[in-house]
Amino acid sequence: MDLVRAGTRVRTRVDVPADSLFGPDNLPYGVFAPTGQDFRVGVRYGDHVIDLAAALEDSVFAGPDLNGFLEQGPARWREIREQIRELVDREIDDAAVHPIADVALRLPVRIGDYVDFYASIDHATNLGRLFRPDADPLLPNWRHLPVGYHGRAGTVVVSGTEVTRPCGQRRTGSGAPDFGPSRRLDIEAELGFVIGLGSDLGTPVEIDQFADRVFGVALVNDWSARDIQAWEYQPLGPFLGKSFATSISPWITPLAALESARIPLPEQTPTPLPYLRGTQDWGLDIDLTVTWNGQPVAYPPYSRMYWSPAQMLAHLTANGASTRPGDLYASGTISGPAPNQRGSFIELAWGGTEPILVNDQKRTFLEDGDEVTITASAPGPHAARIALGEVTGRIRPARTR
Repeated sequence: MDLVRAGTRVRTRVDVPADSLFGPDNLPYGVFAPTGQDFRVGVRYGDHVIDLAAALEDSVFAGPDLNGFLEQGPARWREIREQIRELVDREIDDAAVHPIADVALRLPVRIGDYVDFYASIDHATNLGRLFRPDADPLLPNWRHLPVGYHGRAGTVVVSGTEVTRPCGQRRTGSGAPDFGPSRRLDIEAELGFVIGLGSDLGTPVEIDQFADRVFGVALVNDWSARDIQAWEYQPLGPFLGKSFATSISPWITPLAALESARIPLPEQTPTPLPYLRGTQDWGLDIDLTVTWNGQPVAYPPYSRMYWSPAQMLAHLTANGASTRPGDLYASGTISGPAPNQRGSFIELAWGGTEPILVNDQKRTFLEDGDEVTITASAPGPHAARIALGEVTGRIRPARTR
């Protein structure tokens, strides 16, 4: 980082290596606070955060979340991105540049609603084989619509927040339940999509409106208490086994940064109904890595996802449900066909029957003190890849009664 004095002001040129995962082709947004100061919106460039309110002299970035900017719509998103790309190519006021190691990060958006999908055919097939070994692993509706459920927005937390082991009812050997801490605490490596421009109640979002409605993506870990979930989920689906915590990366990568990562969708059979078919059906080539206590254990490929993010949004609003800036929906667990591509520990350890080695210890589900980190990268427009930040969480003991 070079400093240039201009009158009484000091200006900075932030030098970023050509192969940086956070170079000028990425520029993810987050909300940060320097020590002793208020939270405001910034963009990550290399190992620094640029204060956009100061650098662009725009008050919409002075608040503690991105929602005000998101609701300005796609034309404004494109305009600001071009301004930032020009900004990082020249000297910047030194007061607007902060080393990332010296700032605090928080949830980048104010989330009003959260929906979790089940869009990976490999994950759904694996769980079907585990739970229904004598039946078709995919239920009859799975290939016809993106299956999902309405999650709990109030327990979405930023990366780095500790996760308290949840308590709930668990089935016992006698068939009757008891109450206590989850013994089968799990992760779900997912990709989240952040709504930018909301939609009116009663008006479905057309599938080809996706890029004008969704601002960007963020990594998600949707923690799951498998034993609590297994007892309670029939007939209405996930509840306490899922609602205790969902971790999200502090960085939102704009869709504009992922244009080089677009790929064709896998073949969908049978052909989806017309409202789920667009003129530009595409998925994303994103590679994830799941690290358990410092050891990489899985490499889920988002490129294998059956249902696209546009199809998820079209189905989410098909009944007229409204959306708002900052709303979040996630892909569900990302898994591939190979054993080391499974994005949950229930799959990796095959329901607990095939432990995996983590730092020379046989492990199945999470223990207190365990830490899980999910990272991801995607092709950029040039030789370098871009990163989607990371999402990390450490398990703390249950608060028992």
